[in-house]
Amino acid sequence: MVRMLENSLLSAEVKEGEILPPTIQKLMKGYNKYLRPFFDNGPVTVGMSLDIASIDTISEINMDYTATIFLRQRWTDERLVFEGNKSLSLDGRLVELLWVPDTFIVDSKKSFLHDITVENRLIRIFPNGTVLYALRITTTVACNMDLTKYPMDKQTCTLQLESWGYNINDVMFYWTRGNESVSGLDTLRLAQYTVEDHYTSASEAIYETGHYPKLIFHFELKRSILYFILETYVPSSLLVVLSWVSFWISQSSVPARICIGVTTVLTMTTLMMGARTSLPNANCFIKAIDVYLGICFSFIFGALIEYAVAHFCTLNHPDANIVMYGHQMGGFDEEMNGMVTTIAAENNRAKRRKEKAAADEAALAPTAELELYPSSPTGSEPKPEAPEEPPNRCLIVLVLLRKVLRRAANCCHVENPHLIDNYSRMTFPLSFVFVNLLYWTYYLYL
Repeated sequence: MVRMLENSLLSAEVKEGEILPPTIQKLMKGYNKYLRPFFDNGPVTVGMSLDIASIDTISEINMDYTATIFLRQRWTDERLVFEGNKSLSLDGRLVELLWVPDTFIVDSKKSFLHDITVENRLIRIFPNGTVLYALRITTTVACNMDLTKYPMDKQTCTLQLESWGYNINDVMFYWTRGNESVSGLDTLRLAQYTVEDHYTSASEAIYETGHYPKLIFHFELKRSILYFILETYVPSSLLVVLSWVSFWISQSSVPARICIGVTTVLTMTTLMMGARTSLPNANCFIKAIDVYLGICFSFIFGALIEYAVAHFCTLNHPDANIVMYGHQMGGFDEEMNGMVTTIAAENNRAKRRKEKAAADEAALAPTAELELYPSSPTGSEPKPEAPEEPPNRCLIVLVLLRKVLRRAANCCHVENPHLIDNYSRMTFPLSFVFVNLLYWTYYLYL
């Protein structure tokens, strides 16, 4: 059956006056494609070279890359030696009649051979029996990525070639020209990456069934940070600066300051959610961009809390409150004075009521004492002392708690609440600049 297929394929190529079909027929005579070439019982040496046509996508979510490559393999088969000084280029479909290495791509998720308009294969036989076998393949290969420094990260991906069934005693792989065996990366242009370095290596794959030849192509990708600076870093920094505008707004303008604080917080939250949509949701990665967005969110939220503290201190300082609002409420001076007078009058009335109640209690005390303890006929017996009432524990706890809170309030006492905004105008920008210096130094140089 195989012989009939060979004859049918070869007869289709026969043309009158050409020497190629008889030569191929002579080569195929007695050829068994199921047996590898033998060289003094030594392994077949297969040389590899690659052309990287394109790297289509690099996915951080799936941690893989998709590339189109031209894979070229060379080996010598003494059974294909023929006379002449020119090579024979055959139809790619004739590869089914020859022995070829069982090379496969390690860590490949999916691959396919291009077949438009025909299968993209090349077979070329040289007079000394050397066979050149080339393929055009598109493959998606896994690439383990460390995203802790994203988007200032560098990723090293590999393309590994192994023999599936032939161990090192049968087949040996080698790069035909060392590091120059892989070409195409120097002219390659990627959307978010630049290829910084690439090199090749050879090793052995050790499995339970034996040791197998392996070739590895390493290439290092550096991410371009300009896109992320314009898309994430600059907007988040501007939101932080926008939150500082509230420090220059009067504390009496409650709606304005609350509106700025809440708006910046919500906008920052939306920006953080958008930055995470293109990344894997893995708890093991705390990325550099997450750290920066967290820093910006902390400063924005801190600006909102600063106003809450300043406003609370203002409400607890009437004098400072009057001073703060005095220049804005000149037309309400009489009303303010009336409110102060009313408060003072109420305090005086309460004080008089307390004094009157104390005097009444003092007047009733001797009478009650006489009724409870009448004097003796001789008048020489002393009065028995009144029994002491047991202290109320709840009252004691409340008194102690009040003292503690009062002392804590005195420790946090602010003489002038206006100074909180004045200090914030300096501390917030300086702190943000200092944190940025630490952040960029660590992620760019460490």
